[in-house]
Amino acid sequence: MPTAPEREKNVLAVVLVEPEIPQNTGNIARTCAATGTSLHLIRPLGFEISDRYLKRAGLDYWQYLDLHIYDDLADFFRQNEGNFWFYTTKASHRYDQVSFSGKTYLFFGKETRGLPEDLLTAHPDACLRLPMLTDIRSLNLSNSVAIAVYEALRQWDFDGFQLQGHFPGKG
Repeated sequence: MPTAPEREKNVLAVVLVEPEIPQNTGNIARTCAATGTSLHLIRPLGFEISDRYLKRAGLDYWQYLDLHIYDDLADFFRQNEGNFWFYTTKASHRYDQVSFSGKTYLFFGKETRGLPEDLLTAHPDACLRLPMLTDIRSLNLSNSVAIAVYEALRQWDFDGFQLQGHFPGKG
C-alpha cells in the first residue's frame, strides 16, 4: 500500500498514438474521466474530435476529461516527462510484474498496427504485454487501456476512489 507522500505524487495518464476508431477513443475517454486519468492523443487521428461516435461512446463524461492533443510524438515528449510504459503484444514483460509510481504514462498504439517499432526498440525494458492465448492477435484497445489503468490504480490502493457501493434497500 502506498504511503501518503507516494499517493500525492502518483498521477496517471493514457497516451493514444494515432488512434483510428472513434468508438474506442470515446470508451477510453469515459474510463479516463471515471478514474481521473488524463488522456493524451497523438496526431494524426482517424476521426475528428467532434465525431458523433466519439462523443456518444464517451456519453456525458467529456466535461470530466483532462484531454491533451499533440501534433506528433516529438511534440508530446517535448512537453512531458515521467515514467513511460509501452503496451504491445511484442513485449516479454507482463503488465502486472512492474511497479507504477510517480507521473505515469501508459502508451497504446493505433488499432491496426500498435506502437511504432522505433519507439518500442528505444524502450525495450518499458514494454509491457497483456497475456493472451497464443492464437489471438490482440485485445480491443479500449479493453487493454482499462486493464492497464486499473492495474496502476490497484497498485496505488485506489486512493481517493469510492470503494463501496450500496445495494438498493440496504441503507
